[in-house]
Amino acid sequence: MSVDTVFVGGTVVSPEATRQASVAIDDGQIVAVGDSETLPEASTTIDATDRIVMPGVVDPHVHIGDMFSMDDYESATAAAALGGVTTCIDFGWQAWEGDQSPYHAEGSLLEGVDRKRTKAEDAIVDIGLHGGITREDPAVLDELEAAVEAGVTSFKMYTTYEMGVTYGFMERVFERLSDLGAVAVVHTEDDSVCRTRTGQLQEEGRGDPTDYPDARPDYAEAMAASDAVRLATEHGCKYYGFHTTSETAATELARYRDRYGPELVRAETCTHYVTLEESVYAEQGTHPMLAPPIRPEADREAIVSHLRRGTLDVVSSDHCGYTRERKAAENWWDSAFGANGLQTELTVLHDELVVQREFSYPALVRLKCLTPARLFGLPGKGTLETGTDADIVVFDPTKTKTITADENASVADYTLYEGREVTGTVETVLVRGEPVVQNGDLVGSPGYGQFVERAVPTWDPTGPAGRTN
Repeated sequence: MSVDTVFVGGTVVSPEATRQASVAIDDGQIVAVGDSETLPEASTTIDATDRIVMPGVVDPHVHIGDMFSMDDYESATAAAALGGVTTCIDFGWQAWEGDQSPYHAEGSLLEGVDRKRTKAEDAIVDIGLHGGITREDPAVLDELEAAVEAGVTSFKMYTTYEMGVTYGFMERVFERLSDLGAVAVVHTEDDSVCRTRTGQLQEEGRGDPTDYPDARPDYAEAMAASDAVRLATEHGCKYYGFHTTSETAATELARYRDRYGPELVRAETCTHYVTLEESVYAEQGTHPMLAPPIRPEADREAIVSHLRRGTLDVVSSDHCGYTRERKAAENWWDSAFGANGLQTELTVLHDELVVQREFSYPALVRLKCLTPARLFGLPGKGTLETGTDADIVVFDPTKTKTITADENASVADYTLYEGREVTGTVETVLVRGEPVVQNGDLVGSPGYGQFVERAVPTWDPTGPAGRTN
């Protein structure tokens, strides 16, 4: 018996440990992990000496090809591949009418899923979708079961912006999702507080980016997070809090997690909230304009502490691909909101958490690979277990590089990490056994990525958490 490929000599990372081992893959799947002498012969042998061999990153929060990103699937997933991300979960939006809408007429949730699946045919890495509920149409409640059957098993709502929904309607969605076993994912900021404070800043002429955090304070985030998670847990609905930024919001989520357990309450933060603090608005102007804002250093430290304790489960990118031109504005409220991050998320987080803060490699794999895969119904992703997809990253843990937007595959021609020196680089990336990055260069082809139908997940209360050991 022979196999397609064997990685030899590397340090293989599981969610619980690291060990010197070899990994054999055949027909797109991992078929064995062990001593090289015990593995079958291979058509291709890859020397991973002095390298980390880890699962591909699963990023459950990206924006591609819609009102939140100028990237199409080819450019965004090229950035993903170069960053070691082998599976992304984007959004299939229910069309709505409004100033912020790119749509000409209202449309159904299932139409939004189909629209994104068609766009995703150019993907280089694998793709999943959340359903995006953007208006209070009771008909969407009747679409949820069909969406789940189509492999879309999580659904996003906003508490703010024109596509936000009221808590009353959100409660109806939570009830239906609970019946289906599906997951609610929510962007939480209190809309009335944010709108009022933004209006005050506009009246006062405070359009400098350094004034922006005052428009969307931490307590607005915590208020909405508390209300949303309370509604979800009252109905036994799995709740996943998006992009947690502050100590106040993280503490609220942890309170409900303590009460109802991790089988109902989970949450993420994002790379930029772990690695940056609010001085970026003075240093970079409108480039870091995103919501919720990047917070003071004390909040950054609190977020890292919650990752250590496991009360925050995942670190995503919340990737939005915009150009400098689109971000430029005289007043911060006229800038596009969002920042690119797919290509840099693994290297920057490795440098911040593993190199500087002594998180372990298993902890990194839990935060970036295994936990998002498990929480979002991807049992064949995020792990190097036999029988799972051969989504593999070979990572050089000691090589240093200076980040520059000149290397961006995204349409974004800037990076929040310009000039930052990091330790650790992505060297080789496989998606289902096929190389999409070799020696740091993109070799994958548009159209290779597949849409992944996700299962309804079971959130194991004893499952992966963010321990640092």
